[in-house]
Amino acid sequence: MNRTQPKTENVQKQQLAEKCPECLGDNLVHDYDTGETICGDCGLVLYDQMVDKGPEWRAFTVQEKTSRSRVGMPTSYSIHDKGLSTTISQVDRDALGRKLPLSTRLQMWRLRKWQIRSRVHSSVDRNLSQAMGELDRLSGQVSIPQAVKEQAAIIYRKALDKGLVRGRTIAGVAAASLYAACRKKGTPRTLREISEASLVDKKDVARCYRLLLQELEFHMPVSDPLTYVSKIAEKNGISGRTQGAAIALLREAKRRRVASGKDPMGMAAAALYITCLQNNEKITQKDIADAANVTEVTVRNRYKALKKQLNIQIPDKT
Repeated sequence: MNRTQPKTENVQKQQLAEKCPECLGDNLVHDYDTGETICGDCGLVLYDQMVDKGPEWRAFTVQEKTSRSRVGMPTSYSIHDKGLSTTISQVDRDALGRKLPLSTRLQMWRLRKWQIRSRVHSSVDRNLSQAMGELDRLSGQVSIPQAVKEQAAIIYRKALDKGLVRGRTIAGVAAASLYAACRKKGTPRTLREISEASLVDKKDVARCYRLLLQELEFHMPVSDPLTYVSKIAEKNGISGRTQGAAIALLREAKRRRVASGKDPMGMAAAALYITCLQNNEKITQKDIADAANVTEVTVRNRYKALKKQLNIQIPDKT
């Protein structure tokens, strides 16, 4: 017993070593096929017994890997309990597909009812359940990616922990959290689009958004007009060549500080209108303004400013 103890301690020390004891190099190579850890500089084998943390089964196709996996879905902040609780299914049949007897069905119905009650047993859980449902609806309404949705859920949870939701509507704070996540991730969604999808007044969403910025000390990046070019162009069927020219024009305007302090959506709309005229694509200011959700006066003013300060030549209309 005493002879094997020093050997075990040496193996543990070698496994915990971050440098080679021979050449003091940190270029360690882990060969999981042979179970060895080798120094990449001098070739010394530090230890030859590695723990295989992978599954004990093998899969050669995606279907086999999916069917043999025994793990559930990853934790998600967009679910009020982060997806850690279980759910009793509504199917009243056993594993062989046979219908359950009446007494068993009544018992499962009672268990299902208490399972739902146990998942939402406090005011915080009820608030999160309603807010995550609203976030899920909003994300589907305005086509928000999953990563942005998770970020919005994290922002809402921080606001709930600080007591910012008290005295305000859950829908308003959820919409503000989603808009803040879109700004943080660079997703081109305007405050008006999110407020219209949430059925909450735009002023209330903006008020909640300013509160989140102030209390949670967020530093939002400045909106870039380049992110709105493809969004406006897709609504009007503008070609990719024209979109590329509009992006180049906006980059030149950014370099000359022409776009400083201007609405990014209006700048993107004006740049697209200019490049459409240059490439002889028939488009009106009204179509561009409607796609960008701005007024025609805004498009016209930004068009004149870009044309004058960048010395852009527009071909005559025939």
